[in-house]
Amino acid sequence: MADVDVLRANVLAALGEGGAGRGVDVVGRVCRACARLLPVDGAAVSVMVDAGHREVVYASDAVSSALAELQFSLGEGPCFEAYTVGGPVLVPDLVAGPPPTWPMFAAEAAAHPVAALFTFPVQIGAVRVATLDTYRSTPGSLNPGELATALQVADVAALALSGLLADGGRWLDGDGRWMEGAGMRYREVHQATGMLIAHLDLPASAALARLRAYAFGHGRPLLEVAGDIVAGRLRLDEEFG
Repeated sequence: MADVDVLRANVLAALGEGGAGRGVDVVGRVCRACARLLPVDGAAVSVMVDAGHREVVYASDAVSSALAELQFSLGEGPCFEAYTVGGPVLVPDLVAGPPPTWPMFAAEAAAHPVAALFTFPVQIGAVRVATLDTYRSTPGSLNPGELATALQVADVAALALSGLLADGGRWLDGDGRWMEGAGMRYREVHQATGMLIAHLDLPASAALARLRAYAFGHGRPLLEVAGDIVAGRLRLDEEFG
């Protein structure tokens, strides 16, 4: 049996055991398998609806976590491109050819040991719900066989996500839509965005853009700025006028 088939069988078996939170563990298994099955150093899976609704379900290492955080903070990067276009985003040499569609992310990613990025959309049925983000510290392309394996792993990631449970409730409904109340990492970002929508009468995209602009302009983590807004320590209408 091929390695990917073994992974799929193990995921199905784990999901069949049930238990709240087990889905996160299974997604983690898929991410860790990437480093064994592909010439990559780390992987992360992020559930997405749009630039304003993204949650990192699992990151295999500190670099993967930092890259995921950076993309959400900037609102750009390979995960957003893969989710939007519905196909793989393959960057074999980030230094030699950073994509013009996400220049800020490419520049900030240079602070990490990242030379190549390979990102794949993840679908449950016909609905695009997540991305599988991988990186490696040395440049180089995926060969056709490795690319085929990566696409199969993305399918297994979809299988893992289909059984994802948190606090006894599904993170995704049958249509792949966003579910509230799942103990999300970026809960305060979403709350802060909602507060800006109410206080400044902004559309959601503009409110999140203002939040990101403040964080980037002041060199602060997005989560920290969001926490200040939710706690009432910061009002961006005062900052921006």
